[in-house]
Amino acid sequence: MVELESVGFESDLSLFKYDTFEQLPESHRDLDEEERSQRIAAAREQLGDRVIVLGHNYQRREIVEHADFIGDSYELSKRAAESDAEYVVFGGVTFMAESADIITDDDQTVILPSMEASCPMAGMAEAVQVDSAWEELVDGTGGKDIIPVTYMNSYADLKAFCASHGGLICTSSNATDAFEWAFERGDAVLFLPDKHLGRNTANDLGIENVVEWDPWAGGVAGAEEELNDEGDELPGLDDADLEDAEVILWDGYCQVHERFEVDHVEDARDAGANVVVHPECRPSVVAAADEVGSTSHICDVIANADPGETWAIGTEVHLARHLARWHPEVDVRPLCGDACMDCNAMRQVDPNYLTWVLEELAAGREPNVVEVAPEEKELAAVALDRMLEL
Repeated sequence: MVELESVGFESDLSLFKYDTFEQLPESHRDLDEEERSQRIAAAREQLGDRVIVLGHNYQRREIVEHADFIGDSYELSKRAAESDAEYVVFGGVTFMAESADIITDDDQTVILPSMEASCPMAGMAEAVQVDSAWEELVDGTGGKDIIPVTYMNSYADLKAFCASHGGLICTSSNATDAFEWAFERGDAVLFLPDKHLGRNTANDLGIENVVEWDPWAGGVAGAEEELNDEGDELPGLDDADLEDAEVILWDGYCQVHERFEVDHVEDARDAGANVVVHPECRPSVVAAADEVGSTSHICDVIANADPGETWAIGTEVHLARHLARWHPEVDVRPLCGDACMDCNAMRQVDPNYLTWVLEELAAGREPNVVEVAPEEKELAAVALDRMLEL
């Protein structure tokens, strides 16, 4: 464990937090879909309402078809908190299970089926790393009062870090409100970990003094998407620009959403499709799209579409596939067609893992429990409460 100097509590890199998680045993590695479904049904019947299964929108069909609720990360955590289930099996990634543990009751246990389901973007802004950069950031701005705002897609200790420095959490739906809240209390915003959501939010607010902080180089990076006519990057900013910055973006991003390009939007529109994208996409893609919003917003767009409309979806490919199944009257396509890929972290929640954890629970064992440390949990809840007051 490492003591975070600027906040005074201990934490560690996410790689080491859940090193007691168990791997899938040999007995469950070769199950076919029919056997899996039968065994999941049997375990769930034995457990009854003691368990609730949550399936994120980005999970594959074989997971969401067994879920009690399907949705985005915070929506699912709220569903868990509203339930009386003893066990919350979260078909998602680590930070989502942590969020569920933060807001559920102490007598509810959160289970993450796979030890490997760790969001790469969340891992780009570890609290240990942000803490080590904090003093340099404050000094580089000339001592400005920096308010940290972390996206929900971050680990619990970073949420706690933000609370300790007067900041809060946001979702993709309320990032603008979170920025405005922060500017009422400070001189500048440090936004983590997703630079694209941060820049899109700054653009919405008309904020131009925006810089990116490269945690690997320990300095200001070049402005995102500053390209010349040939598509080459223009020279980056230097550290002097940090002093004038209103928004400092941590250099993190979602590997799925960064794949989308303006060419994909133009090709989809040439093929007769409307385009809806997630705000984790590059600013140029967001500017080119017809609609922009969270996974819940994307679902609403398709649910409200007229029969026969064509929509290209700029987010993780499994949601596009789900929406095509759920709304056969609408022509739903992945934005980048066959080139679209799934989230490699979400992919780790294999249906065999779901079978295994449910059978373990039915047998009275509790595998792969996600439990946030008490001090982190208390502080992260403060950051969450500030968001809920927006």
